Amino acid sequence: MPTHTRRAPTRAAELLDGGCIYWVVKGFVQCRQRFVGFDMVRDGDGIDYCRMLMDPELIETVSMPKRPFQGWRYLKPEDAPADLGEGQGGDPLPEHLLAELRALGLV
Repeated sequence: MPTHTRRAPTRAAELLDGGCIYWVVKGFVQCRQRFVGFDMVRDGDGIDYCRMLMDPELIETVSMPKRPFQGWRYLKPEDAPADLGEGQGGDPLPEHLLAELRALGLV
């Protein structure tokens, strides 16, 4: 599953050794995805960009408020949300309740 960015990461080897992109959805980090490779490609207009090849598995994380950012570049491991493991959280809340709790900054 590829996605892209204008520039190749300068620390690609580190990212390929367990690095992830963290996805911000509606102001919250919700999941992460592992890097599996990088390719430099040129589009039909002659513009170069970096195609990031991603593991298709999305790993849910503990929801964490976050403004959009370039997660593969700036999120430090100590600042990353924990993975949401099996058995955590009990029964899921209805989406409308989750939205209200997020708006209040509680989840």
